[in-house]
Amino acid sequence: MRFSNSFLDEIRDRVNISDVIGRRVTWDRKKSNASKGDYWACCPFHGEKSPSFHCEDRKGRYHCFGCGVSGDHFRFLTDLDGMAFPEAVQQIADMAGVVMPQPDVQAERRERERASLQDVMEMATLFFQDQLQTSVGARARAYLRDRGLTGRTIETFRLGFAPDSRNALKEHLASKGIAKEQMEACGLVVHENVPVSYDRFRDRIMFPILSSREKVIAFGGRAMAADALAKYLNSNETELFHKGNVLYNFARARRATQTSGTVIAVEGYMDVIALYQAGVENAVAPLGTALTENQLDLLWKMTPQPVLCFDGDGAGIRAASRAADLALPHIKPGRSVSFALLPDGKDPDDLVRHEGRAPFDRVLAEAKPLAAMIWSRETASVSFDTPEKRAELENRLKQIVAVIGDESVRRFYQQDIRERLNAFFQPQFQRNNAPGNRNFERGGGGNARNGQKAPARGSTTGAGSISDRLSQSGLVKGHLSTPALRESVLALTIVNHPQLLLEEYDEIAAIDYENRDLQRLWSQVLTYAAENAAELSREGLVSRLEVQGFDALLKVMNQQIRNARLWTATEQAAPEDAREGYTQSLSLHKRTKALRWQKIDLEREIAEAAEEGDGDRMVQLMRALSEVQLEIGRMENQEAIIDGFGVMSGRVKGAAYSRG
Repeated sequence: MRFSNSFLDEIRDRVNISDVIGRRVTWDRKKSNASKGDYWACCPFHGEKSPSFHCEDRKGRYHCFGCGVSGDHFRFLTDLDGMAFPEAVQQIADMAGVVMPQPDVQAERRERERASLQDVMEMATLFFQDQLQTSVGARARAYLRDRGLTGRTIETFRLGFAPDSRNALKEHLASKGIAKEQMEACGLVVHENVPVSYDRFRDRIMFPILSSREKVIAFGGRAMAADALAKYLNSNETELFHKGNVLYNFARARRATQTSGTVIAVEGYMDVIALYQAGVENAVAPLGTALTENQLDLLWKMTPQPVLCFDGDGAGIRAASRAADLALPHIKPGRSVSFALLPDGKDPDDLVRHEGRAPFDRVLAEAKPLAAMIWSRETASVSFDTPEKRAELENRLKQIVAVIGDESVRRFYQQDIRERLNAFFQPQFQRNNAPGNRNFERGGGGNARNGQKAPARGSTTGAGSISDRLSQSGLVKGHLSTPALRESVLALTIVNHPQLLLEEYDEIAAIDYENRDLQRLWSQVLTYAAENAAELSREGLVSRLEVQGFDALLKVMNQQIRNARLWTATEQAAPEDAREGYTQSLSLHKRTKALRWQKIDLEREIAEAAEEGDGDRMVQLMRALSEVQLEIGRMENQEAIIDGFGVMSGRVKGAAYSRG
C-alpha cells in the first residue's frame, strides 16, 4: 500500500522518535539530555559497550557513529524488527492516535493471499512436527539423537519429519480445507509430468526456514535414505521464498548480535543448530548454495564485520575464495568480512559435538581479515624464485583489488599490497644490500621497482610532484567519458559470448579495466557467472546488467565497436571468431597496461633524478620515456584492434551496420 507524504509527515511529527526507539534500548543517563530531546544509547544494531547510537527528537532521526546506520521512525522498525513498511506505518500511526488511510483494494488482496500462504506453511510445519513424534518418525528421532540434539533444541528449531508417502501431507492439508492451488503455490506438492500432484518432501527430516518476521516461508529436507538423489532438498522459489535473499536462522541470530557484536555465517543447517546448542546463538547459513550478494547484504545489516566460517578442506577453501571475491567490490570504510577456517576434515557440528565450544571459539579468535585471506590465497604453495613470478604476483594482486568500489578502501588495499610484497621479498634481497648499494632497499624508503631512493613517506617533493601530474591522467582517474576501445571490445565480447567465461574464467576474472564504470560492470558480470554457471546465457547476463543500471554503458560500447567495424565483439559473431578476437584484444590490452605502468615508473625516476641533480641519468630517462610515449600513442591511434572480421561469421570488411 502507498502512503502520501503528508500522512507520513503527520504521524512522524506526532510521535517522538525517542519514544519509538526507547522501547528497544536503555538511554544513557550521562550523555542524554531529555529536556532537549537528545538521547544516546548502546547501538541495538551491533554490540558495543559504550554508547555511540544517537537520536534527536527535533530532527526525527537516529545515527550510530559505530556502525553507521541511520534513519527515521519507520526505518528503525523495518531494519531492527524486520517489519514490512506498512506494518511500521501502522505501529507509528497507532502511537500517534491517527487512523490509517483506506488501503488499496488490490494490494490488500495480495497481502491476504500472502498471509494465507503463510497459514498453510504453518499447518505443514505442525504436521511435520507431529509426525516426528509418532512411530513413523522413530528413525528420524534416532538420527537426531545420534547427532547430539536435545529435545529442547529440536523444539526450538521446530524440526519435523515428512513421512515416506506421496500423499500424507497433501491429504492432511486437504482435510483442513486447503485447496490444491495453495499447496502448489507454497511448493509443498509437485506435478513433474504426472496428472496428479504429490508431496514434494518424502522420508526427510524437515527444517523450517523462517522469514525476518519469523514466519515459516520454506523448508529444507534432509533425506533419510542413503541412496536418495539429493541429500538436502529445499523448497522451490515461491511468492514467499526467494532462496538467494534468505539466511537460515536470520531472525534469531539478529537478536543475538545485539549482545555478541557479530554474526557467523556457516555452511549448513546442522552447523547452525549444533552451534546454537553449544551456546553460539549468532550463527546463520545460506540455503544449500554459495553465499549470494543479497545474503551478504543481510549479514552487513546485522554487523559491519561478519565472520564467514568454512571447513578447512579443499571445498571449504574454494568456497572461502569465492566469498572473498564476492565481498571485495562491496567493502567500504568500516564494512568488511573476516574468515575463520576450521581444521581440515572438521565442520562446526563435528567440532562442538566432540570437543565442545572452546575449540570453535579459538577458531573464531584466529579469523583472518579479508586482506589477509586474499594474500594467503595468492601466495600459498607457490614459489616466487624469479623476477617474472614476483611480477606476476604483483600484477595479479593489483587486478584483484581493482574491483573494490570504494576509492579510499581501494587505495589502502593497494598500499597494503605494496607493504606485504616488500616484506615478503625482502629476505631474498638483503644479501645485495651492501653499504652504498641502493638496489632493492626495502625498509629505508627504497623503491622496489627501480632500486632508487624514494622520498620519506609524507614528503611533498619528488614523487609527490609526479603524483600531482599523474592525477590528471586517465590512468589515475580511472574514469573517462567512454571506455577505451580495447576495453569495450574485451567487455562486450564476453557479454555477447558468455560461454567464454566457462572456458577462460581465471584469465577473464583477472582483467584489470581502467574505466571505473567498466570496473563496476565487470564485478556484476563475474557475480552473475558465479551464481549461474550452469545456465549462462547472453540474455540473462544482459538483463542482469540492465537491472543494475548499465544499459547506457552497453549502448555506448556497442556503438563503439560498430563504428570501428569490430564484428567479432558483436552478438552475431561466430563463437570461433569471438574467441580469436578476444585473445587478440586481451594481448593488446595487457601490452598497453604494461606500457602505461612503465611510463609511471619512468616519470617517478625522472622526478627522483631531478631531485638528486643527476643530469646524465635524466637525459637517459627522458629518452626512454619518449620511446614509451610514442609506443602508447601508436597503440591508441590504431583504428582496428582485431585483424579481420571472422571467416566463420561470414563478415566482410566495410561499414558497420545492424541487421535489424
